[in-house]
Formats: sequence, C-alpha cells, structure tokens
Amino acid sequence: MLNIRRLSAGAEGFREELDALLAWETVSNESVNDVVKKVVENVRINGDSALLEYTSKFDRLFLEKGAELEISQERLQAALSSIPKVQREALEVSAQRVRDYHEKQIQASWCYEEADGTMLGQQVTPLDTVGLYVPGGKAAYPSSVIMNAIPAKVAGVEKLIMVVPTPEGEVNDMVLAAAAICGVDSVFTLGGAQAVAALAYGTETVPAVDKIVGPGNIYVATAKRMVFGTVGIDMIAGPSEILVYCDGQTHPDWIAMDLFSQAEHDEDAQSILVTLDAGFADKVYESMNRLLPDMPRQDIIRKALNDRGAIIVVEDESQALEMINIIAPEHLELSVEDPKALLPGIRHAGAIFMGRYTAEAIGDYCAGPNHVLPTSRTARFSSPLGVYDFQKRSSLIMCSSEGASTLGNIAGTLADGEGLQAHAASARYRIKTS
Repeated sequence: MLNIRRLSAGAEGFREELDALLAWETVSNESVNDVVKKVVENVRINGDSALLEYTSKFDRLFLEKGAELEISQERLQAALSSIPKVQREALEVSAQRVRDYHEKQIQASWCYEEADGTMLGQQVTPLDTVGLYVPGGKAAYPSSVIMNAIPAKVAGVEKLIMVVPTPEGEVNDMVLAAAAICGVDSVFTLGGAQAVAALAYGTETVPAVDKIVGPGNIYVATAKRMVFGTVGIDMIAGPSEILVYCDGQTHPDWIAMDLFSQAEHDEDAQSILVTLDAGFADKVYESMNRLLPDMPRQDIIRKALNDRGAIIVVEDESQALEMINIIAPEHLELSVEDPKALLPGIRHAGAIFMGRYTAEAIGDYCAGPNHVLPTSRTARFSSPLGVYDFQKRSSLIMCSSEGASTLGNIAGTLADGEGLQAHAASARYRIKTS
C-alpha cells in the first residue's frame, strides 16, 4: 500500500507540514560543485582533448579526434527515414502544433514619435546562437528537442547547436529524427557538465553559443549555473511537479493516473491532489493502489508518492486557490466543471490544464504550449520557455533638436543632484541657447 501523506488544510501546523513537503534544494552539494568546477575549467582550457577524455570516461565512447564528436546531417536524415511511420507522423504533428502556438509569441520592434520629433522605441532581435542540451542514451526525449528547438527557430535564431550523450555509442533515432524535423544545425555526441562547458566556451570543434537551454541531471544543472554570465541559461529546473485540483466529480482512476504521470519521472518528482471531498480523496487513494502494480515504473512512482506526494483536503474553493498559489506548481490541472471561473484567482502556475478531459501528458508532447516550465515554486516569478527567451530587446532613443533641449535640462538637473558633473555637461551641451 502507498504511504502518501494525507493533510487537512484546516489542521493546526498544516503550513509547516506543507513547507516541509515543498522544500527542495534545486542544485547540488559541494562534492558535485567540486567535480563540475574541475570539468568546466578543463574544457575551457583544453577544449577538444578534455571532451574526448570525458566522453571516454563517462560515456565509454572512445573517439580519436574532436571532429568525430559531430553527428552528420546525413545521419539525422537517415534516422528520420528509418523510424516507423507512426512515430515520424507524431513528431511532425507535434512540431507543427508547437510551431503554430509559438508563432503567436513573436514580438515585433516598435517605436513612436513625440510631439517635438523625439523618437523612442524598442528593437527586437533574435539571439545568434543557442545550445540545446538533450538527455540521451537509453532514455529518449524527442519531445525535449521539439520544445526547445522550435521556439528558437521561430524567434529567428541563426544557429542551433544540439548536444546529446550517446553512452557506448547508443544513439536514439527518435531524438535524431526530431532534430532533423526541427532544423537543428549541428549535433554533437556530448553529455554532462563537459557538454555545457563546451557550449559556453567553445572548443576547436564545438562552437560557443549565446544561451544554453534544455534539461539535464544535477551535474548539467550545476554546470549551467556555473557558466551563467558567460552565456544565458533558460532556468535551473528541479524535479517535475503536478497539482491536481478536483471537485470530486472526475473518475478517480483518471486522477490517479495523472498523479502517476509526473511521479514516474523520478523519485524526487512531486504529485499533489487538492480536493474539497475527503470521500473522493479515499477513492483516488484506492485507485492508486489498484493501478500501481500495472505500472512498469511502479518502484519510481511509489517512492516519489511516498516521499514527496500528498493528498490535501481543503474546506472551500477559496482555500483551494490559496493552496495553488502557495505551491505555485509546474503543472496545474483544474479537474472541475467550470475551470475558467477559477482563472482570475490563480496567480502562480507554470501551465494550467483546464477541465476533466485535459490530461497534463498532452501538454508534455503535442498540445502546443511549451513543456519547459518553472519548478520548485519559481512560477511565482518566471514563465514557460517561449520565443521571448530567444529574443533580446534594444531600446531606441533619437532626440530632435527641441527634444534635446527639453530632456537636456531635466537630465542636467538630475545629474547635478547625483554629483555627476560630466553627465550634466554632456546633457547640457545640446541645449539651445537662443
């Protein structure tokens, strides 16, 4: 039987229990930091030779020169041709839906002119080069390729460099096929902190990029944090999360399986059910225990639910909304009759899945919105990955002669107040004297 926490939002000490349940240190201990620091520094200094050393050591893939790290475009196309038709069609439909959605996010440059002729605005430009980290080996994450590559391409990124580990040379054709469909420009058989370092600093073979995106293990996450500043990063992601709010009218098996869908990611994943109905909570718990033995990843699901899962019974809808905003979940399912009515009360959630028929798993693969989402309560201040993450903005300022006089007087006064005489003089040089 599962030993999942049962909590009552009205009970004394509930908030302390909830805080303990949600606590998560996203990245790493000192031993991991020490390992990653050495790897990153070695790659920064020694380039390809360090990459070959680590690829041999960690991936048991023995290559003689840096050029052998690259997977050719011909190999990507061969993978696309060799996978079953049903898989290719699923990848293509997913990619198109993600593209259609993200095209709505494109931000255009803009400007306006003031009465005196001064022009102000914003120029929006894509990043030049982006690195995409994709977990590899026996695990297959073609969806990660689609979700990271498509918005970058929609944004207009000129060059997209993908790294994917291939332990013992094991290549996943669906991942390579997804790279072909998404128009990835270069793919390298690299993983771990060394791949992140290669993308950040560049080597003889791997070009340096402007930003690194994509999920990875604790070593990858630590390396991304370490190279931030040299390059941009998308986020430091914690374990996957789902919060399901249900009014008790959805089939309990559906809810149980939705909770399983995130728990199966890894032992640290978090699945939480919030409901008004204690009797319904019992039914979902019964469903979980009945369905779990049929899950191939049941051991992972069991540990995740026992260690970090919870069933929370709330007193009313207002308290349910409070729970949602405190937890700020990566994935939020509103399994209720009128989910739209709840939206004004929801301030913090990565993605919101609305209604009884909307399984979170649809969002992972093919709904259209991005599945790269803020975790560990960071939805309080961050957003899903999107086209805007691959664009940057430059302010535009062009003063007319009259505007230079008006603004020069104001700027000069403020600069004097700050004791910056050169600022004041620079602003006042352009003031009309007659």
